[in-house]
Amino acid sequence: MKKILINFAHPAKSRSSINKAMRNAVEDIEGVTINDLYDQYPDFMINVQREQALCESHDVIIFQHPFYWYSSPAIIKEWFDLVLEYGWAYGAKATALHGKLTFQAITTGGDSSTYQPEGANQFTLLELTSPFFATANLCGMQTLPPFAVSGVHRGLSSEQVHNHAEAYRRVIIALRDQKISIAEAVEEPTLNFNINTLIKDS
Repeated sequence: MKKILINFAHPAKSRSSINKAMRNAVEDIEGVTINDLYDQYPDFMINVQREQALCESHDVIIFQHPFYWYSSPAIIKEWFDLVLEYGWAYGAKATALHGKLTFQAITTGGDSSTYQPEGANQFTLLELTSPFFATANLCGMQTLPPFAVSGVHRGLSSEQVHNHAEAYRRVIIALRDQKISIAEAVEEPTLNFNINTLIKDS
């Protein structure tokens, strides 16, 4: 069984029904640790040793956050700047993160059609999240495409919120139990694009 760390970062989580639903759907799963960065570090004084120990003790590291200005909330940038130290996360002798699986679980205001070359945002989500892929690659990690819920600003029905949360739960459990095709997943635009094909139930 793989151990999964979810670094959750939302500065206004009380106003985000989809992020709350996604978090609630996975926080009771055995082997999953929720690390709420804004709760842990309201002053942004990140405990580097604590965060590095959490990473070392888990096999899959997920960053769940809203997609703010084509990036992440500020505390995730701070986390990257401080936690991913030379000699630990990267460098000739740094192997702490080697082989670990990572991806982002993101929510976007615009719908999926806006994240296309001809759409309002001009770029795909994979293109816009490429700095995350480059960072993970430097650290020797294996990166999956993001689990993405789009169209949040246009409003999601309670049924849509429930369905997205359940899909997130299915992905997390499948990763924990090694029942997801990693080779197929890396070819998808998002991790939840073709979920029924990626998850191998038998």
